[in-house]
Amino acid sequence: MPPVERLLRTPGRWAVVGLSTNTARAAYGVAAYLQDLGHEIVPVHPSAATVHGAPGHRTLAQVPGRIDVVDVFVNSSLAGAVIDEAVALGVPAIWLQLGVHDGAAEARARAAGVTLVTSACPAIEGRRLGLRPQA
Repeated sequence: MPPVERLLRTPGRWAVVGLSTNTARAAYGVAAYLQDLGHEIVPVHPSAATVHGAPGHRTLAQVPGRIDVVDVFVNSSLAGAVIDEAVALGVPAIWLQLGVHDGAAEARARAAGVTLVTSACPAIEGRRLGLRPQA
């Protein structure tokens, strides 16, 4: 199964970096979609707000327990630090949203054996694969 499909179909714990209570931001809707598919979401944002009922954390390092996927919703200028932190924490998969890139950090993640999805949105890809929210 290709990585995009595997990550979306396999229930996991997704740390959504950049997720806040701002309903106008794409991260808000994508996180809700991931929850509806049966994934656990963990908001990671400097405000550490609770979003969609999930308590937030200021950094990835502050998230207790395992993280299966880090979904990166930050500006590309900040993405490298997020990618490097995820690699250092041993996160097995990183998903970079549309328009989020840091070539050097992406290369470091791949070299570390991390599954890396780039230039894709889980909600768009999930719908393309016919994945529907759980009843």
